[in-house]
Amino acid sequence: MNRRRLDFDDNAIMETGEQAAKAALEQTALLMFKPSAIHGLGGFARCDIASRTRVIEYVGQKINKAESLKRCEQNNEYIFTLNALEDLDGNVLWNPARLLNHSCAPNCDAEFQQGEIWIVARRLIRAGEEVTFNYEYDLEDYEQYPCNCQSANCVGFIVSEELFDHVRGKLDQLIRL
Repeated sequence: MNRRRLDFDDNAIMETGEQAAKAALEQTALLMFKPSAIHGLGGFARCDIASRTRVIEYVGQKINKAESLKRCEQNNEYIFTLNALEDLDGNVLWNPARLLNHSCAPNCDAEFQQGEIWIVARRLIRAGEEVTFNYEYDLEDYEQYPCNCQSANCVGFIVSEELFDHVRGKLDQLIRL
């Protein structure tokens, strides 16, 4: 991928927020960012992307667990677990991967590879198709995170795939009432 990688520890001079965001979006070789039917902006394939291709790295600020909890309590939804001591806050302008939307039928997975988080194609993605991954939320407060992916497999909420049956069961119970 032909783009520069910024780490929080870099001493590089950052552009203004708008310039940094524009530069990050323009430097993503496989994706273009535009309005999405799912939510806000989304990432769309510029060309066909083969299965198992690293589509984009999810970058951000490395933070300790205490800071992560604090930011989660402030409704930051862009935090990935890195290890037992650190998390990655992707809510930074220079992380265009933060704009990728959730889907209950995703075409990508988030994978931890050699200390980095990559969004990796799980199947062939056609040019123009929206690139999505499952955000893997747990059941805590899941009702506060409705899903708008519109896939045939949609469970109505942003939850991990292994929780789909549980959520569907709860929805069936509500329908029977």
